[in-house]
Amino acid sequence: MSYDRIHAREPTHHRDQWSVGTIESIEERDGHCVVTVTAERGETRDLVVTLAIRDLFVSRLDVHEGASPVGERVWYRKRGGHTSP
Repeated sequence: MSYDRIHAREPTHHRDQWSVGTIESIEERDGHCVVTVTAERGETRDLVVTLAIRDLFVSRLDVHEGASPVGERVWYRKRGGHTSP
């Protein structure tokens, strides 16, 4: 399976290939993690990542341990590259 990419911090490489969004929800589905983000232009996107990637990017967000990451800003790329319209 091909997964999407997500970062808790602004990427330092190929910045023009990343979009910025706000986490609306995070859930497990079929052994994967689905992160729903709202992009800066208002469209909603579902990003599919591994559970390990979820743990990694959530640990890098500026939230207290056990707090919800909903509402936090992330940088992401859908499978296949650039996501901005």
